[in-house]
Amino acid sequence: MIVPGGLAAVGIEEDTISPAVPIATAPIATAPIATAPITTATTVPETSTPLPSVLSSAPSTAIALTTVDELSDVLPTDWAYLALQRLVEQYGCVAGYPDGTFRGDRALSRYEFAAVLDACLSVMVARIPEDLATNEDLATLQRLQETFQAELDALRAQVDNLEARAATLEANQFSTTTRLQGEIVFSVEQLAGDERPDGSGAGLPDALTFSNRVRLNFNTSFTGRDLLKVRLDALDPPQFNVPATGTNMTRLAFDRNSDNDLDIGKLFYRFPVGDRFSLHIDAVRGAYQANVSSTFHPGFAHPILGAVSRFGRFNPIYYQGALGTGITGVYDISDELTASVGYLSRGRDAANPEVGLFQNGYTALAQLDFRPSRQVGIGLTYAHSYYPSQAVVVSAGTGSRRANAPFSPNVATSANHFGVQSRVRLGNTANLSGWAGVSLANAESSSALVDRGDAATILNWAVSLGLPDVGSEGSLVGLLVGNPPRVLDNDGGPDEDDATWHIEAFYRYRLNRHISLIPGVFVLVNPENDSDNDTIVVSSFRTVFQF
Repeated sequence: MIVPGGLAAVGIEEDTISPAVPIATAPIATAPIATAPITTATTVPETSTPLPSVLSSAPSTAIALTTVDELSDVLPTDWAYLALQRLVEQYGCVAGYPDGTFRGDRALSRYEFAAVLDACLSVMVARIPEDLATNEDLATLQRLQETFQAELDALRAQVDNLEARAATLEANQFSTTTRLQGEIVFSVEQLAGDERPDGSGAGLPDALTFSNRVRLNFNTSFTGRDLLKVRLDALDPPQFNVPATGTNMTRLAFDRNSDNDLDIGKLFYRFPVGDRFSLHIDAVRGAYQANVSSTFHPGFAHPILGAVSRFGRFNPIYYQGALGTGITGVYDISDELTASVGYLSRGRDAANPEVGLFQNGYTALAQLDFRPSRQVGIGLTYAHSYYPSQAVVVSAGTGSRRANAPFSPNVATSANHFGVQSRVRLGNTANLSGWAGVSLANAESSSALVDRGDAATILNWAVSLGLPDVGSEGSLVGLLVGNPPRVLDNDGGPDEDDATWHIEAFYRYRLNRHISLIPGVFVLVNPENDSDNDTIVVSSFRTVFQF
């Protein structure tokens, strides 16, 4: 038996109509019931099922004294209450709570009563063509409808109002497909060493620095498979580059500085073409490491949550074309084999009609990924780059000054870059990764000391070990050793006989899903590929907030 218990019984709050009302959802009846001639009952038989918990709590005089039209509430002893209760039980027009009860013996307000009555109207009107509703019940329902006509009209008005408000909210909503992801970093860094490795004799700056980086990502999908990303940046990290330290080998994994001015840090659109092919269109600050299927360096590649140094993130070949505008395509040849091809014009001159996409520095890249199993992956990468005079960055700011501009910063240079990267998953406890890269540079112009066509060979390599979930789930211990780019042979200048040893360690402790603490350090032995230079130590402590 269903015991009416107020508005909560039908899932409605006072003065509101909830779309989750647990009653029949057939359309609201808006006109008196039309059926075969019937005799209007003057009395309504009480339900055949007694309600001792309800009737025993009501005063015995209530039946004789109450008139429905005069009451603000409908009591369990009113004829209308009892009549509707009978219809509810007979026709099942109110679902109630999941256990099939109304939970209580409270009186219903006239609006609550009208909500239940409206449900029974809808159910019984639907049963008229099937002769499943008796004349007596239809007469009772018609009398109830007439008695509560004002409340039924108000109920329909509330529903119409809510539908209009919902339509307004949907029309003015910011976006149903845009998600905001934020990242805030507080970072402390310090350099340690004696002289700068540039032959100037000046001391290395050793002040303790504090900086921040804020990124707001607006990720929008129109189909569920595509992504339009707009990223806003405000950042001021220290730039441990040649002007500050005498070498680019000290550069941090994140060191773009906007003096905390807000700007567009990234803008791209990625979308599928069929089931196996996708296109990635970069408008602002494109980078191959974000476009190709993998850099084969899990745990280290992220500029904030990964390696401390710029060199330690991945093979420098992926930095080629950085900050560019262009397009990258990724094609899944099979479940084990993926090909990536892209073109990025360097810098922000793509909108300049005198330069455009093809009259400035650029990098065209191709990569083939082979993943025979979840434990093993290998990538073969080729890139061709052109660097105009005064914009020569052959080693992408990760190696020595000579490796960055093997002939001179004033000599336009092209280079063919070759890279091989791999990673091996050692059970569930470790990831072993590594890479090797060779750049074959050519002078594209002449100077007093360089002839056009002069060549230089530049080498770099690294091996890393990642230990996941140390201390907490999502944490990572990272260890890396390698040689940053150095010049092995050079027709237009000196070679570099000594190799810099880059040794790095960091620990990402995941405090919770939103906060990570990352102490880290890297050491440069023989910086600038010169054993006469003093060892440099770069230490860092990052606190990362993600939301």
